[in-house]
Amino acid sequence: MEFQFFPFTLNSFNIFLLLSFLVLLWKKVSKTSKETGKLPPGPMKLPLFGNIHNLIGGLPHYVLRDLAKKYGPLMHLQLGEVPAIVVTSAEMAKEVLVTNDPAFAGRPERLAPKIIWYNQEDMAFSPYGEHWKQMRKICMMELLSGKNVRSFSFIRKDEMLKLTESIRSLLGVPINVTDKFFAYTSSMTCRASFGRICKDKEIMIDYIKKIVILAAGFDAADVFPSVKILPIVSGLKGKLLKMHEKMDIILDDVINQHKLNHKNGKMGNAESGDEDLIDVLLRLHGSGNLQIPITIRNIKGIILVSTKY
Repeated sequence: MEFQFFPFTLNSFNIFLLLSFLVLLWKKVSKTSKETGKLPPGPMKLPLFGNIHNLIGGLPHYVLRDLAKKYGPLMHLQLGEVPAIVVTSAEMAKEVLVTNDPAFAGRPERLAPKIIWYNQEDMAFSPYGEHWKQMRKICMMELLSGKNVRSFSFIRKDEMLKLTESIRSLLGVPINVTDKFFAYTSSMTCRASFGRICKDKEIMIDYIKKIVILAAGFDAADVFPSVKILPIVSGLKGKLLKMHEKMDIILDDVINQHKLNHKNGKMGNAESGDEDLIDVLLRLHGSGNLQIPITIRNIKGIILVSTKY
């Protein structure tokens, strides 16, 4: 007796792998959803993908506004494996940001911040805890102190003048306001952070723009974090690592130049002659007075996130 087998081609094998992957992922998502307990109202969820389909086809803030009109000011969305709560009223925002602040202060681990911002060791993406509290204190007491803010006022005025002159020169021509303001804020923060030491400022601003595009875009790896191969398959991980390496070279160069100036007795590298942000962070790094010592990686992460925001 002969057995007849269907041809098992490469295509059918790929389909088999895909279906197996989807079944395993569905089991994992289903198990997670059963353990979450009572959740706020929200739109109907598709198997495996949850509410991802609800966000397709429009600007995110418009889509979320329309959904909130139907489901209320506290709405639950399931984005693949990731549960999300959308808050759209002042009352609910107060509950989240003030009344229950510690419960919502955590930050999810995402691929882009983990790679670009030095394993999320900065103050924007760092998980809530003692390290984050110290970073926040440094930001408020040192980086954004009244003295520092006043010392950078001429930079803000100078960059605003350049912005208005640039817009005036394009009279009668369509203007991309987003690009103009991005260039304004990036140049201003670079000057405040690096002082007179950044020969690659324009290159760095271009890198920052590319990083923002990569970090802000949707990637399946962020909504299916348990599938470790997704960032590699999508190509996102490789792009992020490449941009991180380029930025790291520039930041190393700037920090080393600051260290050399300090060694030669020049402690203030800002355009005003005072300390710039790297001077401040290097001073704290070498002081030994912090409960949790900050590292050069911390300094790079803080500077990089400050130029983005």
